[in-house]
Amino acid sequence: MEFPFPIKKIIHVDMDAFYASVEQLDDPSLVGKPIAVGGSSKRGVVSAASYEARKYGVRSAMSGMVARKLCADLIFVKPRFERYAEISKKIRSIFLEYTDLVEPLSLDEAYLDVTENKKGNPSATLIATEIRQKIKEKTGLNASAGISINKFIAKVASDINKPNGQKTVPPEEVIDFLETLEIKKFYGVGKVMKEKMYRHGIFTGKDLKEKSLEYLEANFGKSGGYYYHIVRGIHHSTVKPTRTRKSLAAERTFSENISSEVFMMERLEDIAEEVARRLKKSKVAGKTITLKIKYSDFKLQTRSKTLPLYISSKELLLENVKDLLFQEKLKNSVRLLGISLSNLNNEQPKKEANPPPEKSIDVQLKLDF
Repeated sequence: MEFPFPIKKIIHVDMDAFYASVEQLDDPSLVGKPIAVGGSSKRGVVSAASYEARKYGVRSAMSGMVARKLCADLIFVKPRFERYAEISKKIRSIFLEYTDLVEPLSLDEAYLDVTENKKGNPSATLIATEIRQKIKEKTGLNASAGISINKFIAKVASDINKPNGQKTVPPEEVIDFLETLEIKKFYGVGKVMKEKMYRHGIFTGKDLKEKSLEYLEANFGKSGGYYYHIVRGIHHSTVKPTRTRKSLAAERTFSENISSEVFMMERLEDIAEEVARRLKKSKVAGKTITLKIKYSDFKLQTRSKTLPLYISSKELLLENVKDLLFQEKLKNSVRLLGISLSNLNNEQPKKEANPPPEKSIDVQLKLDF
């Protein structure tokens, strides 16, 4: 078969339980034990969990108290983001030995375009194997990888053989792979979307593929077109070396203006939850919190504070936003509130690399994947 778009060789590398694995690396007494990076107090939140802890149902973003109930022997370790960033930098340097087209998603995962690479190696599978071996040799940590023709499939594939494994989906196997894949394993299909898909009789990629574009757009809005194309292996997003988040934010505009701080705190709680969800998805935390206030006369005001430590939990966001809200008296009734977190614990690439020109490749050439 032949795809009607340029075929790329994309690798998605994802470190296994990164924060928890770093803690076990630096403290051998924690190896093989269930650990949670985060706080165990009433307001504490789990930032990451070791695979030993995950067996008990402990997950990131979970309340520390809930995690403790699930696993009585759970060991809590304070996060050390500077250490994680230090190791992440070493891992990034390994990626750059192979290609300048590296798009970091967070400290512990990245996309690599190795269609044309510095080693002249035609096999993306062998490159992924080499990279994982080098990461192990230089950091002592395990990584998993997914290899395929675009970012979407590579991302999905990297989860297939976790931990410490990799999965290649070559061009000739893309369609079969997507058709047999459970819909809940499609990247971007969360709990809510999964349930909605189920209600429409969509349980696998094959079920999704049987739905027309019109049906999907009618029932899933703008996302319908996205799902229609990805299940056919079509995803045009390129690896962008300059991709580094500078902030994450969420805001709400109210149908009626609000003048009571009590009601504002209720709205801010929902907004903080959304920001925390996005932070979790992006696997980042930040130090600078900004409260955005738009008054009924459309005047805009921002209030910010920078903390000594990185935060990402809803509880800590809300606690600091509350301080900002009551920092001074409101000037008018409010029509919009927003929360943003910046000064994130990711690193800024030093320079932009220009991607090579795209080449349309016939799959019948039997690419080395």
